[in-house]
Amino acid sequence: MKNSKTLYLLTVLLFSGMVFHINAQNQVILLWNKIPDEIKSADYKEKEVITDGKVQSASLVTIPTLTAFFPAVTKPNQTAVIILPGGGYQHLAIDKEGTKVAQWFNSLGIPAFVLKYRLPSDLIMKNKNVGPLQDAQEAVRYVRQNAAKWNIDPNKIGILGFSAGGHLASTASTHYDDKVYESAYKVSARPDFSLLIYPVISMENETTHKGSQTNLLGNNPSQDLINSFSNEKKVTAQTPPAFLIHATDDTVVIPENSINYYLALKKNGVTAELHLYEKGGHGFGLGVKDTSKFWTRDCEEWLKANGYN
Repeated sequence: MKNSKTLYLLTVLLFSGMVFHINAQNQVILLWNKIPDEIKSADYKEKEVITDGKVQSASLVTIPTLTAFFPAVTKPNQTAVIILPGGGYQHLAIDKEGTKVAQWFNSLGIPAFVLKYRLPSDLIMKNKNVGPLQDAQEAVRYVRQNAAKWNIDPNKIGILGFSAGGHLASTASTHYDDKVYESAYKVSARPDFSLLIYPVISMENETTHKGSQTNLLGNNPSQDLINSFSNEKKVTAQTPPAFLIHATDDTVVIPENSINYYLALKKNGVTAELHLYEKGGHGFGLGVKDTSKFWTRDCEEWLKANGYN
């Protein structure tokens, strides 16, 4: 009797299009079979900062991974979000701007994938300018290629980036057609939308975050290189819709980064929403105090309004 009830319940769930994931949390997926343009360096070893058993930060990344987080109950044709932690292209704030954010998306019923991407380095990559972009493009392609397996709509795959991760997310959103490696997948690397949280957008000296610029482009980048990775200059009518937030009092990455990207989207007729909070500074993650702590509510409303939740 008990077995027949269980079978009945599972049948109802399957026919209603809802699937329970068992042990689905924290699936770690190797992004590459063969990392493109890799340089082997025996002395270059990944470092993690661990507190209370949780990885807080990672640096010197050599093997990019996607960590998948699924809600307890999933529905057909779900939205998915790929999360790019920040850290000035020097380290990755894996917990505050990765794991915690993925768990928040799960609370909304949205699958999330935290990308541990390679940080630009001449020691392990032939062209450090595009190393992180290779990982971001492949992450979008990987999730899209496997969308059916995870009940994900291949046309509802977004990318979220914090700070320098926001630069990478906006690069993925404006350089998705750049052929920076040979992919085994025939699907597009274009995200369907982007969520840019106190992002670095520009590489122009008066606007950029200097540490991110130096780490990605080197000490004395040419103006052509600066222009190429100043993503406010790369927006077209095909750039994905964006939700942007920034704090007015952010002195680390100034709000002009978000403002100029928003204006470029507006000029090109791309759906965009920008929230400028009076206070919050930089690096507040999911929000800790002042007006910036409400960005998750605003983001949830934007996702609903655009059919992503």
